[in-house]
Parts: sequence; structure tokens; C-alpha cells
Amino acid sequence: MERRDQDLINTWKDKDAELAKLWQEHLEYEEQLEVFNKRLYLSHSEDLERKTLQKKKLRGRDQIEKILTKYR
Repeated sequence: MERRDQDLINTWKDKDAELAKLWQEHLEYEEQLEVFNKRLYLSHSEDLERKTLQKKKLRGRDQIEKILTKYR
């Protein structure tokens, strides 16, 4: 994520509950994905879960972008 976006998020997350929620989810998904990405091998179900997390993270990132657009 770009530094400019992170600065905007830090500025507005205390004033925008939806942005704060989405940002927190984004960070949680990122942590969960790190665990999967550190493993050499994933079972089929773990791989599916990793892909689901990636999609959720991307969807959330798109929503964050929409919110940040109004603050730019």
C-alpha cells in the first residue's frame, strides 16, 4: 500500500467507523495470509482458505479505495 494511502487511513480511521473496520479486517487478513505463506506445503483445504482470504482482502481493499477517494 502506498504511503499516501496509509497516511489518509491513519488520518480518517478515527473519524470513519467503516474505514476503521475495513482497515482492521485488512490487517487481520494480512496476518493470516502471512502464516499460510510461510508454510512450504498447504493441504487442499488450507490452499482454498488462503485463496478465500486473498479474495476477502482484495474486496476490502477495493472498499477502502472507494472511501479514500472521497478524502483525496
